[in-house]
Amino acid sequence: MRKKKPAIILKDVLVNDYAAEGKSIARIEGKVIFIEKSVPGDIVDVKLTKNKKDWAEGYPLEFKKYSNDRVEPFCEHFGVCGGCIWQMLPYQKQLLYKHQQVTDNLQRIAKVPLPEILPIKGATITTNYRNKLEFTFSTKKFIPFEEMRNMDKSEMPEIKGAAGFHARGFFDKVVEIETCHLQAEPTNKIRNAVKKFLIENDFSFYDIRNHVGFMRNMMVRLATTGELMVNVVVGENNPEKIEQLMQFMVASFPEITTLLYTVNLKFNDSIFDQNPIVYKGKGYIIEQLENYQFKISPKSFFQTNTKQAETLYSITRDFAELNGSQIVYDLYGGTGSIGIFVSNKAKKIIGVELIKEAVDDARENATLNKISNAEFFVGDVIDICTDDFFTKHGRPDVIITDPPRAGMHEKLVRKLLDIEAPLIVYVSCNPATQARDIAWLDEKYEVTKVQPVDMFPHTHHIENVVQLKLKTSG
Repeated sequence: MRKKKPAIILKDVLVNDYAAEGKSIARIEGKVIFIEKSVPGDIVDVKLTKNKKDWAEGYPLEFKKYSNDRVEPFCEHFGVCGGCIWQMLPYQKQLLYKHQQVTDNLQRIAKVPLPEILPIKGATITTNYRNKLEFTFSTKKFIPFEEMRNMDKSEMPEIKGAAGFHARGFFDKVVEIETCHLQAEPTNKIRNAVKKFLIENDFSFYDIRNHVGFMRNMMVRLATTGELMVNVVVGENNPEKIEQLMQFMVASFPEITTLLYTVNLKFNDSIFDQNPIVYKGKGYIIEQLENYQFKISPKSFFQTNTKQAETLYSITRDFAELNGSQIVYDLYGGTGSIGIFVSNKAKKIIGVELIKEAVDDARENATLNKISNAEFFVGDVIDICTDDFFTKHGRPDVIITDPPRAGMHEKLVRKLLDIEAPLIVYVSCNPATQARDIAWLDEKYEVTKVQPVDMFPHTHHIENVVQLKLKTSG
């Protein structure tokens, strides 16, 4: 049997810069060390988990000195819950590092000429900014190692169930959440009341390993219009228990405007192939961006930070340079939110989206807003955008593309190069894949504007909007 190599511990390491994905870095004799849970200015002893020739990864074993930039986290669950991992950084520092992330990715990956990158648009509201949260109810409560180590076995509390978020790195354990600062009340009150009701009535929590148990998940959507949706997901088709829980929620929280339940008997948590049942209300809520209204159902995709979505879409509209004469193609259009948002400045909107339910929502949203110059189509852009399609609907003057984190497929990039729209606005939630795609587009397009936008304060996530214009020949 091969002997296990002893752990490598680096002493008194000065963390001196930020890297992507929420990690910081130190440099030791030319070698880059990626370190979790630290910030520039910290001095730490680092235990390595990976060790290569030019780089290594690790985590702080001991903090010798904390950075002067650190602030006190505002959440009691910080460090245990896997969300909001940058609470210990002042918000302006967070914005600085996010701006740096966009710059680094575009310079290092895209390697194309760039204009001056515009100052990042930070959020004016940095807590309670999410309109959607999903909670997990589980038989397995996550207890941090340090807390577990100091416990006497006789002192181990009886755990009937936990309600909160999945623990980072553990698919079957849930961090018990008392107060989450990502969404305004009554979200915490609802979750805590439901948990108490389940325990008092001896309703089981879901065991994800053995796939048994009643209470599974709960999704809460809170719109800026004041409308509130709750979708309760259960793992047992037990009408009597469901009725009891629904009656309790209606009586306890009359402010819930739409209450639904979903019976999910599958082994995974996705509800996109399930049918939520409306127990109270109209089955959807209305959200608003500027003067536009959007119908949001339990399975709809919608930007989770409504106020910053207005900022993001306003920048997208400005970058599109619309004057009422252009045909705009909205790719990865989802429920039509960007297309509808820019529609009053365009001659025509053509939305293209793979998911049929999203296109159905987009058409409903266009009707809701009395928009007659927008059409939405189901399918892949590569298949839809043919010469016959252009003859019928017109060639695009502007293309807006907002792909998922994986970015655009290379075939789609080739299609965009063939189409040769005069202007492309590329909205991205992943500057790294955006930079890769921009490198491909460089064959015919130049980057003319770059605007980072912070949609998710206290996390390492960043959105970025890039304007590209067709290069002039000669």
